[in-house]
Amino acid sequence: MRATHTLRPGATLGSYPEKEPLPGGAIDRAIHATNGLAQRVCNRNLYQARRFLSRVDACSRRLHTLDDLAFADRVQALRNHLVQQGLQETLAAQAFALVREAADRALGMRHYDTQIMAGWVLSNGMLAEMETGDGKTLAATLPACAAALAGIPVHIVTANDYLVERDAELMAPIFDRLGLSVGAVTEKITDPSLHHRAYSCNVTYCTSKQVAFDYLRDRVASGQRRSRLDRQFEQFSAGKAGHQPLLLRGLCFAIVDEADSVLIDQARTPLILSQTETEAPRSELYASVLAIAAQLRNQRDFRVNRQRREVELTRKGRAWLDAQHTDSAKLWRNQPQRDTLIRQALQALHLFHKDRDYLLQDGKVEIIDFNTGRILADHSWELGLHQLIESKEGCDITRRKRTLARTSYQRFFRRYLKLCGMTGTAAESARELWSLYGLQVVRIPTHRPLRRRRGRGRVHACAASKWPAVVKRVQQLHAEGIPVLLGTRSVQASEHLSRLLSAAGLDHQVLNARQDHREAEIVANAGILGAITVATNMAGRGTDIRLGPGVAAIGGLHVIATERNEARRIDRQLFGRCGRQGDPGHFEVIASVEDDLLSAMLPWTILKTISYLRTGRLPVPGRWLMNVAQRVAEIRDARLRRNLVKFDEQTRRLLGFTGTPE
Repeated sequence: MRATHTLRPGATLGSYPEKEPLPGGAIDRAIHATNGLAQRVCNRNLYQARRFLSRVDACSRRLHTLDDLAFADRVQALRNHLVQQGLQETLAAQAFALVREAADRALGMRHYDTQIMAGWVLSNGMLAEMETGDGKTLAATLPACAAALAGIPVHIVTANDYLVERDAELMAPIFDRLGLSVGAVTEKITDPSLHHRAYSCNVTYCTSKQVAFDYLRDRVASGQRRSRLDRQFEQFSAGKAGHQPLLLRGLCFAIVDEADSVLIDQARTPLILSQTETEAPRSELYASVLAIAAQLRNQRDFRVNRQRREVELTRKGRAWLDAQHTDSAKLWRNQPQRDTLIRQALQALHLFHKDRDYLLQDGKVEIIDFNTGRILADHSWELGLHQLIESKEGCDITRRKRTLARTSYQRFFRRYLKLCGMTGTAAESARELWSLYGLQVVRIPTHRPLRRRRGRGRVHACAASKWPAVVKRVQQLHAEGIPVLLGTRSVQASEHLSRLLSAAGLDHQVLNARQDHREAEIVANAGILGAITVATNMAGRGTDIRLGPGVAAIGGLHVIATERNEARRIDRQLFGRCGRQGDPGHFEVIASVEDDLLSAMLPWTILKTISYLRTGRLPVPGRWLMNVAQRVAEIRDARLRRNLVKFDEQTRRLLGFTGTPE
């Protein structure tokens, strides 16, 4: 069964269209899961996509003979038909043919056959898995333009501001040639009227975070006026004194680029729209709580669960706290609040580390996105954790924030009338993408044969032997002129490796949260002869590394992962930086038993046993341990996302009863 939707041409007028996701019972969930399994077993999508490609090719004939005026007339005629009749397959094929011709005329870029097939997958509400370098950005213009010509607002959602600005600017000539307007919404744009103007365009490029928070702002602004009549009144009143227009025109059609990064990796945390409290921060309270937490002993007073990133107080720990007498008498009389703050303080001390989970910049604690290696601007941890970390690092304490509205990525994206996506790595999460979003994964054939090869991985017994092995391998490759990309999981690891490379006399570039503003420059030079680049997680960066002259002849880019990530998808995103569009490329893993993945996911007794058994390399047992640890991490993360969905549903019911925006 193909994913269905309720889009209609002209559905944008006089309303705020969105889908109300209703939780199903056990029978509904079983039917949903069965449908997903049936689709994976009886997958005829590629056959249908190829048949659609033949229709597009037939519609493309003689378009190149039209002059610009005749081409514009053809576009306008099709636009009228689409608005009246909707995105029928015959009209969609004509629209794709016109978009392909517009891209050729405006940019000299003609969509490949595989991009046309990917466009069909997207227009039918599915997720296209395309190899790195096969042109996801250009492929997205096909369904986006077709829907926009039919009068449907389109949001092209991606992972970061850099991609928003790059893609909107790069693809603008195509939209302009078709008479469509394009807007871009980034964090740098703080004026709400500019957000409103960008969302009023036919196609809007935006980040997942920005569009979700703008939606929450609309929810807060509109309160409980959810009916169509109320929406029409708001639009009529917009611009009058005391009435601010809503930012979005509803949630009609979303094309999610880097879909696994947005829909899976970023979906572990709730989206909370907050307002800074007026009460001054109690710096002495956080300092005293940290001092008390530092006296508690691990395994006796508390236990750290690194798999779940949680801290639990033991009975002895609570008894010790009950016996303490402090100046914070009010805190000690409120036991639930006391225990929450103590647990948060223990997390700040034992689970959150500088240069891994956060950076210190200009005297402020800046959160690092663990999946992409970027700084999460204007983000803070809740329940006092952020203030406790600020106190731990000696920073000025910021004011706590009060929640105005909240939702989750799962709930937000399921509100779109039509949702689709594209990424290079989705196969491992196909079941979760279907169960959460109703997105079926369709793997698109590569435009050119894949020439990426995997080297023999090595797992060392300790980090002390791993890092010299990494440097030695880089020296060997650099001597041959082969460009090398080294992937790390944290700022701390990237800077440690950078020091080792400098000590060995190897010139290199570093790309992490401290240099993410130089991403385009660093990536542009990563594929030239003899280049060495150290980068934190490359997931969701949307970057293609082009080979310099002569590099293909010596084997292409060589990627080395110095740690395995918590998901196989994220490893594949790093490996996918080499071997793009038929280029040659190699990748390998050089890891150790002491890496964070193993220490967090597997019992310490197994790791100690292995380290005693082996003093050097651990070829087979090490790789097996890595695979087990990754699987444990994937199961944990999937459980966290499911729990967030359940909590979100419970919160929705409670807030719906109280009349508060979700």
